[in-house]
Amino acid sequence: MRAVPPSLDPLIVDEIDRRLVSVSTAHDVRIPWAIESGSRAWGFPSPDSDYDCRFVFVRSPESYLSLWPTREVIETPLDEIYDVNGWDLAKTVRLLVKGNATAIEWLRSPIVYTGDAAFRDRLLALADATAERAAVGRHYLHVARRQKTGTATLKRFFYVLRPAAALRWLESHPGAVLPPMDLPRLLAEGDVDDAVRRAADELIAVKSRTRELGAGSPPDVLERFVARQLEWAGRFEDAPPEKDPVEVRRVADDYFRAELAMR
Repeated sequence: MRAVPPSLDPLIVDEIDRRLVSVSTAHDVRIPWAIESGSRAWGFPSPDSDYDCRFVFVRSPESYLSLWPTREVIETPLDEIYDVNGWDLAKTVRLLVKGNATAIEWLRSPIVYTGDAAFRDRLLALADATAERAAVGRHYLHVARRQKTGTATLKRFFYVLRPAAALRWLESHPGAVLPPMDLPRLLAEGDVDDAVRRAADELIAVKSRTRELGAGSPPDVLERFVARQLEWAGRFEDAPPEKDPVEVRRVADDYFRAELAMR
C-alpha cells in the first residue's frame, strides 16, 4: 500500500524510501507500516515544513526472547528536512492499549510511504477493542492546553485547533475511540458549524502560502470553538477505566503473538 500525494517533493520521498530500506537491512527488521506525521499529514503544511516519517517495525520472534533486548526506537539522522524514526511493534501495542493517540494517529495517516493494509487493520482493530476512550480524550485535551500556554502565534494555534477538532469528533461519535488524523477530515466528520469550517479552511490556505504566520489572533469563531471543546472535554479528566485491564492485556498478548507468527 502506498499513498503519496504529488505535492510531496519526489526527491525527498525517494530519500525517505532509501532510509526505510536501510533501516530494515541494518537492523534486520520488517517495516509493515511507514507514514507521514506532522503538519503535512495533519492537513496544514507550510511551504518550508519538514518531513516527519514515522514507522512501525517488527523484529524476529527470537529477538523478543532475548535476555538483553534492544532499543524499541530506531532513529535516522535528524536535520532541517528529515525526521525519520520508528517504534517497535511491542512498544506500539503497549501505547495503543493505553489509549496513546499518537500511536493511533500513525495508523490513520492519509500519507503512507509503505504499508501492509492488513497489518494496519489488525492494529486498528486491537486499538478499537482495547483503548480507553477517556484516555484518548485526555491526550487531546492536554495537548491543546499545553499548546495554549506557549507564545501565542497563528502557527501555534493550529496545534490547539487540531486536538480541539479531535475532541469535537469524539463528542459527535459517542463510543468511538479512533479519530482521524488530519484537521480537514476531523472537521468534516465532526459535524461542526459551517462558519468554523470556513474559517479553518481560510487559515489553512494562508499557512500553505506563508513560511511564518507570526503573531496574530485567530478568528473569533475558531477561538470560541476551541474554548467550547476544551470545556466539554473536561469530563475525561477523572473518567474511570471502562475495560478490564486483565482482559485488555490478554487480548494484546494474543494479538502480539499472532502477529509475530506471521513474520
